[in-house]
Amino acid sequence: MMLKPRFLIAVLLIVSGLFFSCNQKQENTVPDENKTMRLPVSVHDSSILSLDKSPMDMIYFPVDYPQQKMVTPDIANPVARIIYSRPQKKGRIIFADSADGQNVIQFYGHEWRLGANEATEIEFFKPVNIKGKKIAPGRYILYCIPYPEKWKMIFNQNLYSWGLHIDKTKDIAEIEIPVIKTDVQTEYFTMIFQPASGGCVLTMSWGDVKAVLPIDLN
Repeated sequence: MMLKPRFLIAVLLIVSGLFFSCNQKQENTVPDENKTMRLPVSVHDSSILSLDKSPMDMIYFPVDYPQQKMVTPDIANPVARIIYSRPQKKGRIIFADSADGQNVIQFYGHEWRLGANEATEIEFFKPVNIKGKKIAPGRYILYCIPYPEKWKMIFNQNLYSWGLHIDKTKDIAEIEIPVIKTDVQTEYFTMIFQPASGGCVLTMSWGDVKAVLPIDLN
């Protein structure tokens, strides 16, 4: 018995539709590796979404040491490394006498953690000489007592401390450096190492002032 052409066409259309539908469902079940997964955020994840107002930073000397390490894994250790947090000025007075009133971040003559949050930490990987004070390789807390014309820089062995909880019995060196007025306003407290004759300097800037700590490697 011969089937009519119209009937054959209808059967072919139905079979094609079923095949396309099954194939489409199968493709939809394959995950797209390039697609970003979005997960719901619960109430307990609020700490993940908050931003640190004083972000932590890490600096090295040589400045590009981490990049050098990637290219040459067996490279010698760096000279120094600092881990610190960077507070922001945000319209406040950075340094002032205690009699100058409110909205002051740091009073002159008082200990300052040289940043924010945890105490600033410096690590030397070889012996250094800082203005006649010899400092052995190791990790130290570095804090400061600022004055209008000078900063008193203090190296301390009380590691893993928070804020201004300083143990003075663990001070190992105290060095004074002059304050320099600048024409540049630095919003975030910033520390950088810079090459210098005989070693390097640690330059610290905030607002319109900076101070430079010489580090001699000889």
